[in-house]
Amino acid sequence: MSKKDKRKVRLDSLPSRDELIAHIREKDGPSIRRDIARTFGVRGAERAKLRRMLIELENDGLIARSNKQKWSPSDRLPPVTVLVVYDIDEDGYPLVKPVNWDEGKPYPFIELKTGSKNVKAPGLGDRILCRLQPNGEQTYKAILMRHVSKDAKEIIGIFRETNEGGLLESIDRRNSKDIFISDNHKGDAKDGELIKVGLIPGKHYGMSRAKVIKPICDASSSGAISMIAIHESDIPFEFSEPLLSATEKLEQPKNIARKDYRDVPLITIDGTNARDFDDAVFAEPDKSADNPDGWHLIVAIADVSWFVRPDSILDREAYKRGNSVYFPDRVVPMLPPALSNNLCSLLPNQERACLAVDLWITKTGVLLSHKFQRAIIKSFGRFNYEQVENIYNGAPSPIPRSHIDNLYMAFKSLSHERKNRGTLELDLPETKIVLERQGNVKSINTIKRLDSHRLIEEFMITANIAAGTELTRLNKPAIFRIHDEPDKEKLEVLRRVLAEFKTNLPKSKIYRASDFNTLLTKLKKHPNSQLINELILRSQSRAEYSPQNIGHFGLNIRKYAHFTSPIRRYADLLVHRSLIRGLGLEKTCKDEEKLAENTIDSFIKIGEHISATDRRAVNAERNANDRYTAAFLSRYLGELFTGVISGVTKAGLFIRLDKIGAEGFVPASRLTGNRYVFDSKKYTLSNKQLGIKHRLGEKVEIRIIEANGIKSSSIFEINNDDKSIQRQRKKTKKSYRKIKKK
Repeated sequence: MSKKDKRKVRLDSLPSRDELIAHIREKDGPSIRRDIARTFGVRGAERAKLRRMLIELENDGLIARSNKQKWSPSDRLPPVTVLVVYDIDEDGYPLVKPVNWDEGKPYPFIELKTGSKNVKAPGLGDRILCRLQPNGEQTYKAILMRHVSKDAKEIIGIFRETNEGGLLESIDRRNSKDIFISDNHKGDAKDGELIKVGLIPGKHYGMSRAKVIKPICDASSSGAISMIAIHESDIPFEFSEPLLSATEKLEQPKNIARKDYRDVPLITIDGTNARDFDDAVFAEPDKSADNPDGWHLIVAIADVSWFVRPDSILDREAYKRGNSVYFPDRVVPMLPPALSNNLCSLLPNQERACLAVDLWITKTGVLLSHKFQRAIIKSFGRFNYEQVENIYNGAPSPIPRSHIDNLYMAFKSLSHERKNRGTLELDLPETKIVLERQGNVKSINTIKRLDSHRLIEEFMITANIAAGTELTRLNKPAIFRIHDEPDKEKLEVLRRVLAEFKTNLPKSKIYRASDFNTLLTKLKKHPNSQLINELILRSQSRAEYSPQNIGHFGLNIRKYAHFTSPIRRYADLLVHRSLIRGLGLEKTCKDEEKLAENTIDSFIKIGEHISATDRRAVNAERNANDRYTAAFLSRYLGELFTGVISGVTKAGLFIRLDKIGAEGFVPASRLTGNRYVFDSKKYTLSNKQLGIKHRLGEKVEIRIIEANGIKSSSIFEINNDDKSIQRQRKKTKKSYRKIKKK
């Protein structure tokens, strides 16, 4: 081959701009430049051209750089992108969103122009290639170039029987149109059932058509809401017969070559309604003279790797699911109940196989050393957080009080190290949806954060640090829990919003978690402190799983690997296998394990997959919680509540209600006056004629006008009586004078 031909081959390895953007957008976290080069086979001098291409894309606003080597998708949509029609408005115009848009975020406002007369108008579910022109932040004009295909995503809805067959009633308030189902396409669907359908070609009097794939459940049943979330996120929730059969012959390993911890008073501490118990803890003063006033901790984790062998039917199912998913009324486990609720659950007074780590810490919580070993334990008791807190405060204890006291004293040492380390300390209330026996929402409660919660959290973090440290020492491929620093664009948005609160976030600075803590401490008594905590959380990068260890920004930890929940996270199971293989712990039973070593490339692929299933679980849990919240609010239709504006978009206002913590939406069309201008830099909606300006953090009085759990609809309107309008005008004129004084 001539030099010219060789050069042509090398040039062909360079990706096009579109290929490069697509690759970076497909990644769930930042793309490292060397990984991009490896993916496209870019070598030698061509790497410099790849670097220049990345810089050009950054200058065009199509990608963003978090540091010299890492690239992420820009929040701006690319100039040419694929959109999907998710609804048709009352005037017949298609409403569009980007394909694979995060459903937890409001859709960008995209005004669609059909362009050429030869291109037919798109219908519901159509995918279309469009040229986008920015028209403000997260606002675009779209020119339709061509049709791509129908959206392959299946649709969930309620079947309503008719003489001709039936209609699919939407369960999404943003998708208001019914879909026609003919008699020969309805299958076994019954009136009032939740069903899954697939769109089929053709129209029926202007309506889209669909075929029933399968019934799900009665839409009025207690489990309907979580079933909607499960199906909309395509979460596997049923175990096959072969898979269940694979668990029948499993049993605890014989006590050969395992550390015997059956006499150590290890206990489990979980929530009152916890369904699995995969970690047990113990603490005692360190007797070593080299560690005065130090502590010896033991964190024992269920040895899931013993039961779930690589490439077994159980392993393949666990990989597919990636993690367990938790809803108010149920859990969708990663592993079958025989494992998650029995063999791998550290039940009281039952012998259980574990992978345990002994941790030795100083009196100030610094981790001096650690040791991982396979063990057998017998839990001394199952406790909940409130029970442990009460015992520490003097309530009667079923075990010697010293065991609980030691846990708390060791926790105080770890808290000292946490503070010195500079972990990001966000103060955000956590809510819990409480259900009645019938499955209806009884209440939405704020969870009181106890020291017992923090105690377990610190023990688990320390064990995860030990796992990350050990995997780094072993220098073998492994999976880490990584959390990148915030990217520049998100910080710029945060800076502009904080400026509205008369707070300065310096530019040209490399931020650490402790810098955000300083800001939060300064603003602790600010009237919008909770919102500021939320805004800082939104500015953070998304944590993910990867063999490329870049550390954990939020915890300010360099070496961190999830070790403590292999029952419910596939990543933790991989960490267990890496530790067992690297430390030569396979020979702990008669039946020797065969643990093949993963390569970096295989771990990259696995990391991307389980990061995606992690996000899928978060979206499904948020979906269910939003619907349960709407169901709860439905009993208060027409009533007035106070709240705060937690989000401002061109489409309207997000309102978080006081006390309840529930959130709803005020469409711009329901604001007084109707002619509001969105300021994308200051995040305000203004009506100059009325002299009204709505901004983040503003206190408002709202009325609940629509709330439907099945449709996930929580629609509010701002109280528009004459007095409230006058109050609003005064607020706008004062322009945060109250905040300035403080």
